[in-house]
Amino acid sequence: MDTDSRRSPADLLAAYRRSCPSRTVVEVLANKWSLYVLAALRRSPGPLRFSQLRRLLDGVTQKMLTQTLRALERDGLVARTVYPTVPPRVEYSLTDLGHAAGELTTAIADWAVDHASRVHAARAAFDARPEEPDPLQ
Repeated sequence: MDTDSRRSPADLLAAYRRSCPSRTVVEVLANKWSLYVLAALRRSPGPLRFSQLRRLLDGVTQKMLTQTLRALERDGLVARTVYPTVPPRVEYSLTDLGHAAGELTTAIADWAVDHASRVHAARAAFDARPEEPDPLQ
């Protein structure tokens, strides 16, 4: 069953309001690095260590990866497991909720890979158009 059919029109419109609690969840999921972390953990055959994620996600800084993992852990999407070794070993994996979110983010990532050339072509065509006067000025 389509999830929209289980919600009233008022419920669906409420999601667009600034006060809707779902906005904070969307903010985390819409973050570029959250999308990549969830997709990477979903595609991994097992948990990943911080250094493995950092190597896998080319361009992410240590600070940004730390912030992203903390936000995902706080929201219950990622589990952080610390092993009492010297030095401590820390692994990250998806929770059940994270697996569900990972399906969405993986679909977005796959769509982006499949359609990147078309998006880039559309950007180039747009950028090549003659400048139109701004009707508001």
